[in-house]
Amino acid sequence: MNAQIPPITLSFWRWAVALLILSSFAFKHLYIQREIAIRHKKFIIMQGLLGVTGFNSLIYLALQSTTAINAVLVNSCIPVIIVIISWGIYNERLSFRQCIGVCISFSGVILIISGGNISTLVRLQYNHGDVLVFIAAVVWALYSVNLKRYPQELHPLAYLSAIVIVGLIALLPFYVLELFSGKTMVLTVNSVITIIYVALFASVLAFIFWNRAIAEVGANIAGPFIHLMPVFSTILAVIFLGETLTANHLQAIPFIFGGIMLTTFRPPGKVALQK
Repeated sequence: MNAQIPPITLSFWRWAVALLILSSFAFKHLYIQREIAIRHKKFIIMQGLLGVTGFNSLIYLALQSTTAINAVLVNSCIPVIIVIISWGIYNERLSFRQCIGVCISFSGVILIISGGNISTLVRLQYNHGDVLVFIAAVVWALYSVNLKRYPQELHPLAYLSAIVIVGLIALLPFYVLELFSGKTMVLTVNSVITIIYVALFASVLAFIFWNRAIAEVGANIAGPFIHLMPVFSTILAVIFLGETLTANHLQAIPFIFGGIMLTTFRPPGKVALQK
């Protein structure tokens, strides 16, 4: 996380800028469907608190006291948590093949994080930041599974605009408290670029794609794609930070992609159980 931006400040301004972006093309849908949004206000408020206020804020707070490796490792449990919550709330189950796929892709994540040496994981020091990451993982899993209750008549952009508004309102008092504690953002070119990047790509576009993916294939099948995060983090680190692509990276990536393919593969003529 950018050290020039305090955690709640980053969370607040990423969504404030995201809301500004959405205002140019999405607000009209919310205005047209305002009565539908009000009718489903309990669902929208819950999703706003989980997906906008909760998840990212907890991650940013956690990174103040834990390592990126720990965070990625704990976050990689999200697909498993999604399966557990889906089973507990909606009695949905993965097939044996899909369970194997989740395990294979997760093993690829472990291979990347451990650098090919499993003893690395044993030596990791865990702290309260890791607990926050785990809570964030549960929050995101709840958000994802809860999309099963998505009202079909509500336009996706109206929904996204509504949950961002709810999330920002909930974030505001925490942002003010952070300001009063003396933690303020250092306004630089890098901090501005960081805010714009996470607002556009990690907020607006990522949520549009994720929400659509859950609607199409269900949370259980979409969940393992989270295991792609360390893959693309590795690729971006090689391209932009000059880091070296190692043998364990090349060994792990096929595991992750193979596990995802096994999880998402649908035999001809069969309908996915998660839909």
